[in-house]
Amino acid sequence: MSALQELLTEEMQDLLHAEGQLVKALPKMAKAAKNPKLKQAFEKHLEETRGHVERLKQAFELLGEKAKAKPCKAMQGLVEEGQEQIAEGKEKEEAISDLMLVGAAQKVEHYEISGYGTCRTLAEKLGQMKVAKLLQQTLIEEEKTDKLLTQLSPPLLDEAAQEPEEEEEEEEVEA
Repeated sequence: MSALQELLTEEMQDLLHAEGQLVKALPKMAKAAKNPKLKQAFEKHLEETRGHVERLKQAFELLGEKAKAKPCKAMQGLVEEGQEQIAEGKEKEEAISDLMLVGAAQKVEHYEISGYGTCRTLAEKLGQMKVAKLLQQTLIEEEKTDKLLTQLSPPLLDEAAQEPEEEEEEEEVEA
């Protein structure tokens, strides 16, 4: 096996583990989300993530490699951070809690975008165009999810910006 194919295989093993962690983490994020559109985005991405796992398995098969996950410490850290956001969000206003989830999710998406972009480029360089096409499909879905999360943020930001004002108004009325 060439050094490039070995690198591609290792990077895909990392992504396989990362996606497996997300299959477990996304239902928790969906449950924690208060905004219905955010909840729906997490649920939709969970289904896509299951598809990403299957695509990776297909890519391993095309390379003649065993689909074996290699522990992804980066995703472990990002998932832990997301769990902390969920716990801390229970004490926050709904919009702030959801914004915390969006931030955690976008960190994950950016990690995946980077990983899939790298793997796709390696596959192209190796002339593994079917593998590159599978990886590109997933990359497109990861980018769409990132954009969706960005689009969901402004209304949450507006809501969060109004919440302290409402509390201040209530305090003034009581005084």
